[in-house]
Amino acid sequence: MTTGVAVAALPCHSDHLHNAFLLSNVLGIRLVVRDWVCRDELLMVMMVEKVVRKLMDTSDGAAIRKKAVEFGGELRKSMADGGVTHKELNSLISYILR
Repeated sequence: MTTGVAVAALPCHSDHLHNAFLLSNVLGIRLVVRDWVCRDELLMVMMVEKVVRKLMDTSDGAAIRKKAVEFGGELRKSMADGGVTHKELNSLISYILR
């Protein structure tokens, strides 16, 4: 996510479904390759190609890529010195080391 690249993910098990929902429905930086209910069906190369082409060659894909770049920049800022993620990690480490 920190690289700012849009995601064409394929949830298979465990937390993938929740991560896919977060990336597509909340953050808007992912396209669905295949619905979760179809996870046991054979994945065809045409399905992957369709999603990749949509990400690369459509205005919807351009909007998703733009959001991914913006999100990646925000993530990098949060992890830099003084960023919220950096502060939280330091706080956790300080708590553990007490």
